Amino acid sequence: MLKKNTARLFAGGLFIALAATGCTTVSQAEAPQGAGAPASGSASTAALGVNDAARALLPEEIREAGVLRIASDPTYPPFEFYDTDNKTLIGWDADMGDAIGAVLGLEVEHVPATFDTILPGLASGKYDLGMSTFSVTEERRKVVDFVPYLQGGTGLAVAPGNPQGLSVDAASLCGKAIAAQKGSIQSLDILPAFSKSCTKAGDAAIDMQFFPTQNDANLALTSGRVQGVMADSVSLAYQGKLAGGKFEVAAGPDYEPELTGTALGKKSELLPAIQAATTAVLESPAYQEINTKWGLPESTEITVADVVLK
Repeated sequence: MLKKNTARLFAGGLFIALAATGCTTVSQAEAPQGAGAPASGSASTAALGVNDAARALLPEEIREAGVLRIASDPTYPPFEFYDTDNKTLIGWDADMGDAIGAVLGLEVEHVPATFDTILPGLASGKYDLGMSTFSVTEERRKVVDFVPYLQGGTGLAVAPGNPQGLSVDAASLCGKAIAAQKGSIQSLDILPAFSKSCTKAGDAAIDMQFFPTQNDANLALTSGRVQGVMADSVSLAYQGKLAGGKFEVAAGPDYEPELTGTALGKKSELLPAIQAATTAVLESPAYQEINTKWGLPESTEITVADVVLK
C-alpha cells in the first residue's frame, strides 16, 4: 500500500505479482482489531447529496442495480480493517467508498477479500472497485485503471524518541538491523538498494530481516531484535498509536511518495463516473473530515487535478 513496484513482471503471473508486491497484509501491533479506532461513518459523508452529473455517467446496469461492490483487504489499519465486532469493515477506504457511493446515489457493499485476489476479481467482474490503498504504478496500469485519491510513501518505525537517530536514508541505516514485510517494495527494492549503497561507500551492509506479516516486523522492533521497521509511513504511525506508543515514525519526509487510489477493471465503463464522484468528494468537506478522522497528514492529500491520470 502506498508503495511502488519496480520489479519486472511477466504476462503469465502479472496479476499475482502486481498484487503481492504492492501492498502488505498487516494487523495492528499488539492491539485487538478496531481497538481505539474512530466510530464508523462520517457526518460530512452522510450529508453528501447525489451528484446528478456524476450519476448520469454510471453504466445502466450499475445504476439499475443500485449497488457498488467494493473489495478491500481488511487487515491494514487505518485504511481497512475490522471493527471490534470482527465483522464490520471500517477505515479510510471504507469511508471514502461510502462517500463515492453517496455521490452516485448507490448503496455500497464492502466485500472483504485477500489482497492478491482483488485485481483478478476486478478483471472477472466479481467486484466493481478495489479500494485497498493500491499504489498507482505503470505495471498495474497495464491491467487495471486507477482513480487516485491520496499520495504517500515509505517511513521508518523506530523506538520512542528515536535514540539512534535513524531515518529513511541509507547512510543512517548502515550496519543496523532493519525489518520489513516479505513481498513489500521495502523488502524487494528499497532496503536492498540502501544496503548496496552502504557497502559501496565502504560501510557495513544493512542487516535486513524480512517477516511474513507487518505485525511480526513490528514485534521485532518492540522486542529489540531490530532497530527499525520500514513500511508505509501513514500505516506505521497509526499502528504505533494502536500499540500504545511502543514505536513511532522517524521524523522526515516520506521516501518516494506516490499516488494511490481506487482500482477498476481495464477500460471499465465505471471509470468516468468514479472520476467524477471522486472529484466531488475531494471538493467537499468530507475529504478533509475522513483524513482527519483517520489521522492522515496533510501531505497525503491530493487535488482534483490528480484524479484523472495522464
